[in-house]
Amino acid sequence: MLRESKSPNLHVELFDRHPGNPILTAQDWPYPAHTVFNAGACQVRDETILLVRVEDRRGHSHLTVARSNDGISNWQIDSKPSFAPDPTNFAEESWGVEDPRLTWVEERGEWIIAYTAYSSSGPLVSLAATKDFVTFNRLGPVMPPEDKDAAVFPRRFGNRYAMIHRPVSGGSSGAHIWLSFSPDLTHWGDHHVLLHARRGAWWDANKIGLSPPPLETPEGWLLLYHGVRHTPGGCLYRLGLALLDLEDPRRVLRRSDEWIFAPEKSYERQGDVNGVVFPCGWILDKKTGLIRVYYGGADTCIALATAQLDDVLSYLRKCPAPEPRQRPGMTQSE
Repeated sequence: MLRESKSPNLHVELFDRHPGNPILTAQDWPYPAHTVFNAGACQVRDETILLVRVEDRRGHSHLTVARSNDGISNWQIDSKPSFAPDPTNFAEESWGVEDPRLTWVEERGEWIIAYTAYSSSGPLVSLAATKDFVTFNRLGPVMPPEDKDAAVFPRRFGNRYAMIHRPVSGGSSGAHIWLSFSPDLTHWGDHHVLLHARRGAWWDANKIGLSPPPLETPEGWLLLYHGVRHTPGGCLYRLGLALLDLEDPRRVLRRSDEWIFAPEKSYERQGDVNGVVFPCGWILDKKTGLIRVYYGGADTCIALATAQLDDVLSYLRKCPAPEPRQRPGMTQSE
């Protein structure tokens, strides 16, 4: 049920934090790690799988698989990095791999992982594929730097794949969420700004980015995105919602004016980067309508929050519809 918020900035609270948060920290790891955070998430039969960003004491990140039967406790964590940087064959990973988003693509029978590869050239978007989270096949970089916060949609539109990502230009126009299309997951084009970062005093002014991958619902593609606000005390990462048309994801149906989740607890406000809630994965239980959101707290730990899909969609129906923009038609032959 939607609850009235105790915060003056929110009318409702959609997400409930798990009382046992944080659910994973570096102390749980079977090998030395500095911090664990920003995990991609998926459900494979009765098992919850997290692909966790692990930062070592050099400051470089790799990805490690953690498995749980209830998605909360008794995590079985791989004894060594599951997806380590490969700078010999992929120079763009020389400073690490970060922030995975997982999408099951039914027609391919595999999970597509969009992740950030980091090197002296800057962060860029790379893709990999896996069927079992044991072996991984790199598809290589698909966007030049600086670009991150990417996820692939689970199905094609016409005959094209679609991907959300967040490029950053050298100008002062802000960092916006973009949408691009591809016939083969390798060659990307037909780039569109999907959501503009707002200006001025807004919570999501100047810099925004996708959080978990888009979630298909009966009313549209549900987006959870982060906005970054620079304050005298540092950056604040907070979360908002948007809804895209099911058949044309370039069409934004709704967007929240207010943030719906913000750093409040000590494990979100204090850590390697203070004041951060950063989800890379969520899982919908279609039988119960429960959404589980796995998020990084202060770039230091992994926490869990839950919401009912019906409540989220009900909230979004009351949010403003963005101003319509001229868009080219989208046909099955595209």
